[in-house]
Amino acid sequence: MAIACDQATSICSHCDRAVPSSNLDLHVAHCSRKLEKCKICGDMIPKKHAEEHFLSTHAPVACSLCSETMEREVLAVHEGQNCSQRIVTCEYCEFPLPAIDLFKHQEVCGNRTELCHLCSRYVRLRERDGHESRCNGRTNNIAESSRNTSPAERDRSAPRRQPHELSKKGLLFTIAITGVAVLFGSLIFQRKAEDNQVP
Repeated sequence: MAIACDQATSICSHCDRAVPSSNLDLHVAHCSRKLEKCKICGDMIPKKHAEEHFLSTHAPVACSLCSETMEREVLAVHEGQNCSQRIVTCEYCEFPLPAIDLFKHQEVCGNRTELCHLCSRYVRLRERDGHESRCNGRTNNIAESSRNTSPAERDRSAPRRQPHELSKKGLLFTIAITGVAVLFGSLIFQRKAEDNQVP
């Protein structure tokens, strides 16, 4: 049978933790001799590992893509989401290019035209999805109703366009490969940085 005993606690002036009042003097002596509070994150770190903690967590590192300096903790997020030099893929042609160039590229690339196989009109790539959802297979200069044409004739004259399944899969594959490449690059950069720091 366990006996519950309510012990009075006190706050350690060094680590701000509640400790039993009866052990406070011993705890403070040990705590102040062995532990150090990180000035950046406030975590209590063994004094002998303080420099290692700073280097592995808070030391400024440079992005391998854009050379911007930041804390190591945010480097992975920066390289994956915010870096202007990270590789992204054009939604129209699936060409990989740096994120900073994507807008200008897509402005030009989205204005390219492609033949709609349903209505035989050229449609801008940026308008393709909306056009396909509205397209009824007739051109503007042909007033002939689809009721006057047999289904076999419609199939021969206007072949249906295949869905964009392959291009979406290709885009996802490209994004996955890019993510893996960024991850490997950051690991290699981190390992080189660690090798350079070891005396």
